[in-house]
Amino acid sequence: MKKIVLLVVAMFSMTMSYAENENNNAVESLQTYDMSVNMRKLAVALGLTLDQMEVVTDIHENFCKEMMLAAYADADDRAEMVDKAVNKDVRYMHYVLNEKQYRKYQTLLNITLVNRGLK
Repeated sequence: MKKIVLLVVAMFSMTMSYAENENNNAVESLQTYDMSVNMRKLAVALGLTLDQMEVVTDIHENFCKEMMLAAYADADDRAEMVDKAVNKDVRYMHYVLNEKQYRKYQTLLNITLVNRGLK
């Protein structure tokens, strides 16, 4: 009887640790796709005007939403959705930013994507 109880307890603890690891992986995956940034720091880094800051904020909010949609998508579609979101974001930012600001934004975006393992 003791052996059966110990076996059940051991199996239960192994199952719980496995489930915990899966939950941690899911949370880490979602955090990878969370692209929210401090807009004031981005505005200072890029030297944005007030008008540019408003538009950049709107563009970036849409980009964040698209990246979170990619996080919840199937693994097969995820890379394509990330590429589409990044291309759309870069294209819209190019309209708003001047060349110097745009180059700096591209650098920051690429570094962020590489650091998160998305590129």
